[in-house]
Amino acid sequence: MSDSASGIWPFRSQSEDIHKNSPGGREPVKWEVVERTMGLMNATIIAGRLQTEGIPVRVWQEGAGRALGLTVGVLGTGYVAVPEEFVDLAVSILEESEYIDFDEEE
Repeated sequence: MSDSASGIWPFRSQSEDIHKNSPGGREPVKWEVVERTMGLMNATIIAGRLQTEGIPVRVWQEGAGRALGLTVGVLGTGYVAVPEEFVDLAVSILEESEYIDFDEEE
């Protein structure tokens, strides 16, 4: 390999570090949907709540729905997914959050 190209590719130790932060390391991670929302923005807000608890999260919306700006229907659905080992914790956090009354005066 030439000297100019050698700087492009990570060293072996650097490429191994990439997998340390992945929930499954080098093993494949099975993601499960824990919430469906109207639009990607709502899904992103929910993902932020789960991330504050240290749960790895992925959000997505169908590509056609994003391109058309849809927030309702099948193409407008936003999905929140977590690794299967975090499903129970994520669901309990989301259920707990549903009962918070933000209009309550202190």
